[in-house]
Amino acid sequence: MQELLSKTPNPDTVLENQEYYELRLEESNNSQLGYIVKQSHCQWSQIDGQMMWDDYEEERCSSLRVAEKAYEARRLALVQKGFLYSDTDFF
Repeated sequence: MQELLSKTPNPDTVLENQEYYELRLEESNNSQLGYIVKQSHCQWSQIDGQMMWDDYEEERCSSLRVAEKAYEARRLALVQKGFLYSDTDFF
């Protein structure tokens, strides 16, 4: 599952005014079994003149149930910061 959270409901807003958080829940694809909850941040960089991704975080979970709880906790924290609008991709 992948979800992009933003503060604006209008995707056509000028890039300089947009900020996103991406949340992902993935099955681990290496020798360690389990799931990974990933969170990254994206916002406009005046210096680079483009959207830049930063602030990567990963949380390993032993089961899908634990991963779903971790995902929801991160999502709730972002909603409380004002990132209310979601674009979800279930894959």
